[in-house]
Amino acid sequence: METPLDFKPMDIEQARFNMVEQQIRTWEVLDQEVLDLLFATKRERFVPEKWRALAFADMEIPLGQGQTMWPPKLEARCLQEIGLKKTDTVLEVGTGSGYFCALLAARSQHVYSVEIFPELAIKAAQILKTEGITNITLDTGDASLGWNKHAPYDVIVLTGSVPLLLEVYQQALKPGGRLFAIVGDPPVMAAKLFTCAAPGAYSSVDLFETCVAPLVNAPQPERFVF
Repeated sequence: METPLDFKPMDIEQARFNMVEQQIRTWEVLDQEVLDLLFATKRERFVPEKWRALAFADMEIPLGQGQTMWPPKLEARCLQEIGLKKTDTVLEVGTGSGYFCALLAARSQHVYSVEIFPELAIKAAQILKTEGITNITLDTGDASLGWNKHAPYDVIVLTGSVPLLLEVYQQALKPGGRLFAIVGDPPVMAAKLFTCAAPGAYSSVDLFETCVAPLVNAPQPERFVF
């Protein structure tokens, strides 16, 4: 079976165009800089070879270790909501394929990305190096209880869902900083954007409902049994 990498470049670009027009624009992503970035950053290069025929599909793509890539529309919507600036330092919890790290790096000053699975971290590092993306620092570790190694940050993105959000993440934000997290339990979770007005002063808005795989080792709330 052929993959998109066996197709003519024109075919790949048509598939990318269809992804943007049919999935992403229809999900209220209208920021032209975000849309341009999706054309410039080659998603198919970060997708495992066996799944490349589905690189532009509206689905989570398996990466191994029980991890997945977000659907394209979720990646785009998150980028739009966090409003990156070229002066921002970003923490990404969960490197995964490295694709979202590449998107973040294109619009910020520096990205610190943490991946709990060494195998995924190594693969992502290789692809990011091949793509010439250098304003990143990749760490292997467990950031489920926070990651203050390079704090404070302008932006934090959790790429796995959490049943409850620990305040340690908000405490790692600079004033004016933003935190994107998907909070709740299956089948319905809420994508939330938290903003730090000043140390200890945070606000949040619910953006949309979704459901994604949980962050490995995310703390669980107490469950009452009657």
